[in-house]
Amino acid sequence: MAKFREKVNGGHFVVTCEAGPPKGTEIDEMLGELDEIGQLIDAFNVTDQQSSVMRLGSLAVSHKIQDLGYETVYQLTCRDRNRIALQSDLLSAEVLGLKNVLALTGDYTTMGDHPHAKPVFDLDSPQLLDVIRQLNSGIDMEGNALKGATDLFPGAAVNPGADPMEPQVFKAKMKEDRGAKFFQTQAIYDPETFKKYVKELRASGVHVPVLVGVLPLKSSGMARFMNKNIAGAFVPEEIIQNLEKADDLVEESLNVCAEVIKETRNFCQGVHLMPMGWEEHVPKLMKDSGIA
Repeated sequence: MAKFREKVNGGHFVVTCEAGPPKGTEIDEMLGELDEIGQLIDAFNVTDQQSSVMRLGSLAVSHKIQDLGYETVYQLTCRDRNRIALQSDLLSAEVLGLKNVLALTGDYTTMGDHPHAKPVFDLDSPQLLDVIRQLNSGIDMEGNALKGATDLFPGAAVNPGADPMEPQVFKAKMKEDRGAKFFQTQAIYDPETFKKYVKELRASGVHVPVLVGVLPLKSSGMARFMNKNIAGAFVPEEIIQNLEKADDLVEESLNVCAEVIKETRNFCQGVHLMPMGWEEHVPKLMKDSGIA
């Protein structure tokens, strides 16, 4: 079976699924849920203290998932580490066999469950991509030689729904220039906005493969919260009203996601699923959207 890197570089349509580490040390339940869908996807994307909520580390969980035989994308955020710790964790990822890395700046600490924590932000995600490129070439940030280089495959996040769109295209170009090999987007509910974004990317000379982000809505309230509080998130009012009227909320939510995938498939190179506790519905979503 081709590795994630080989599939992305080879132009294959790839599917990743987000895996959120638990808040604690009990991981057997999480690993069991992931094991049920592992054969359907190309890699599990392991979140790193998502939304600034303290959880089990993505490095350890990524390693455990790979022990099950599945490939991972190891998320690494700049919020909680200085440049020494970031480089050390990247070296550790290499030694543990974690080749795919998603470089993230990270949400601000006031969003999470430790609002008084001091954020670091010694680097941002474009700078972290630079770091990965240097480590891959055998030197650290200060130009010191490594005793063994890394061979990491870096990706980055992009936000097609942000308004105005032009700065987001510029940021994507900057991330490509600094070594990003794939992009994954925030959750998309308006396919036309995504298509416009991809066209702008390509017109600007950005050719990095894009994985469209898909997040099932668990309620109309969740949709309205995202519209109000998450930059770049936009759930059309028609979708919200349909969720409110639906006899089967899960079915309606999955239908929305399936339609997004169908509408964007010819404009992207893969899908990034964010089930957020609805892992049992991933097989149905993949079947209904035609990517199974």
